[in-house]
Amino acid sequence: MKYLFVVFVFISTSVFAQSEKYLLIRSDDIGMSHSVNLAAKTLVETGLPFSASVMFACPWYQEAVDILKDQQHISVGIHLTLNAEWKNYRWGPVAGQEAVPSLVDEFGYFFPSRTTFNANNPTLEDIETELRAQIERAINSGLQIDYMDYHMGTAVDKPEYRSILEKLAVEYNLAISRYFGERDTENMYFAAFEAKKDTLLKVVYNLQPDSFNLLVTHVGYDNPELAAMTDLNPFGPENMSRHRNAELDALISDEFKTALEKEGVTLLTYRDLINKLGLKNMESPVKPGFFIYKK
Repeated sequence: MKYLFVVFVFISTSVFAQSEKYLLIRSDDIGMSHSVNLAAKTLVETGLPFSASVMFACPWYQEAVDILKDQQHISVGIHLTLNAEWKNYRWGPVAGQEAVPSLVDEFGYFFPSRTTFNANNPTLEDIETELRAQIERAINSGLQIDYMDYHMGTAVDKPEYRSILEKLAVEYNLAISRYFGERDTENMYFAAFEAKKDTLLKVVYNLQPDSFNLLVTHVGYDNPELAAMTDLNPFGPENMSRHRNAELDALISDEFKTALEKEGVTLLTYRDLINKLGLKNMESPVKPGFFIYKK
């Protein structure tokens, strides 16, 4: 199914209109596994403009790079990760476990949650070393990298962690997701399988005008690879692979396309926001009035 969204790719050449409905779709965890990459490829091939957050610390990131290269309707970001939450499928630091010993368990893997991460007393030096390594890997991948965000919120869990992220954004000339005043929409992830599409349509019909509405999604195919992955955290949904496949189905559905057209929704990516608003207009969501790029 091919979406005809070419007009939206060029939104950054015009001025954002007043009383307009804007939606940013951010797809997280790309590069986590082959199944997630295949689902991301399906989403890419629709022509739908979205922002792709890649986990460059994961083994499948190179396949994600191949899928996303030369896709001008996609804005690529770094899904900075300091956790590895899946039973029997773990990953560790790009910098190497010897370089960042306070970030890993006895096997050299990231901890599965923010709680276990913080309980190991990670040093700020190790956090910066690892985040920098992930950024460098992303930039050296050949993809145009526009922004950063944070897997499971760990990289911004404490003010001192957030300060590191903001410093690196300035150093590498990158945006940070949620620093343009984005308004989070309802999350599909915890909706029942059969309710995913209705939840997505509800998001579209309830978009706030004059806001950059942010929809965070997680796609994947319900195949044996993804179905074998079990969340080590009790808050993770059961049958994760079915949840992700249902999100993909909702995003590529005719009903979603029709709703966007009916509501006159303009789809944006983070590259659009950067091009039109500029990095200097990014404001901290937790420290109002604090601009990390000094004006």
